[in-house]
Amino acid sequence: MNKNAILILGGVILALVVVAVVRGGNRELPVVSTDTVQARDIVERVSASGKIQPEIEVKITAEVNGQIIDLPVKEGDVVEKGDLLVQLNPDIYEAALLRAEASLNSARSNLASARAQVAQGEANQFAAAKAFERAQSLLASKVISQAEFDQNEASYLTANANLTSAKESVRSAEFAIRSGEASLQEARDNLSRTTLVAPQAGVVTALSKEVGESVQGNGFTAGEVIMNVSDLSTMEVNVEVNESDIVRIHMDDEAEIEVDAYLGETFSGRVTEIGNTALNAGMNGFSMDQVTNFSVKIRLDRASYMHLVEGDHDHETPFRPGMSATVDVLTARADRVLSAPIQAVASRASDTEEDEDSDTELGVFLLVDGEAKWTEVETGIQDTKFVEIQGEVKEEDVLITGPYEIVSRSLKDGEAVETR
Repeated sequence: MNKNAILILGGVILALVVVAVVRGGNRELPVVSTDTVQARDIVERVSASGKIQPEIEVKITAEVNGQIIDLPVKEGDVVEKGDLLVQLNPDIYEAALLRAEASLNSARSNLASARAQVAQGEANQFAAAKAFERAQSLLASKVISQAEFDQNEASYLTANANLTSAKESVRSAEFAIRSGEASLQEARDNLSRTTLVAPQAGVVTALSKEVGESVQGNGFTAGEVIMNVSDLSTMEVNVEVNESDIVRIHMDDEAEIEVDAYLGETFSGRVTEIGNTALNAGMNGFSMDQVTNFSVKIRLDRASYMHLVEGDHDHETPFRPGMSATVDVLTARADRVLSAPIQAVASRASDTEEDEDSDTELGVFLLVDGEAKWTEVETGIQDTKFVEIQGEVKEEDVLITGPYEIVSRSLKDGEAVETR
């Protein structure tokens, strides 16, 4: 190899060494995204899904057995309180009423006979008592024999016994009348139960029977449901809320409701009922293999959906029972508070060793003169994007918000960074 080749090779090696030194000395800085601390209105929400239902819905059930002979309503009809809904065949109940009336009349007749027997018994007892008194006087004067006296005494005792028996017959007849009156009232009630009328104004939202079908009344079990009558003027959403969120919900909390059938529409409502017992509670305790949810009911504000109502009737509503809905319950609100994007808040060890037993603290990284400055903060309520922060921060401070791995793990206090 000649001298020139050696010189060239040496120059190339020297150049490579210089480049390596330069590159090794300029370590690549982490590239981060930023945002600013701002005063915002933050609304905390609890989201849940459920079904729309009438707030008041009455299931019309049969109280007596019978065959439907008249059904003047159909599903969707508007009914007023007292309107005829169902007529059952009354024949056997009319016959039972006649039998009860006859039985009561017979009991009243027996009472009259018993009272007549009491009157007769009182007369016989009076005559026997007088005869016994005379017999006592005559026996004392030795006018009659002892046998005759004993016969008068026996007649007197028999008259007393007969009078007592007649009075007991009166009491028995009176009890029979009470029983007959109860049976008569029962027969009348059963006959009246063959006619079912609307207990409230509303809309027939379900109809499960037809004319000619038989229904079973409620003896020891619930009777068959014939139809549902619902007050559609007041609708509610029944949602299931997880146990971790239920403690944040309170009565009368405002809510925003979205119904799947009306895309782009948001309706307002308020919490009217919060379940005290988990839905997975059964007769034998709690089922451990199910998620623990609680029922929460939110009443829809009628004014928020009146623009969708076509008619002017109180029971006109754009919703149908069973429609799916998503609810955001507004559980807390803070106006014009300092806030940061949720991803900007990190949790770090409070000491320098950062071992597993170290206490942790919440904080944010502020961007100051190209360096990350760790600043401890306390957090308040949060929504889906921002969280309330309190500490040594002020409005318009620049926050490092990402990437997540850098903010949450690798970034150090005082480390230089580059912004995107």
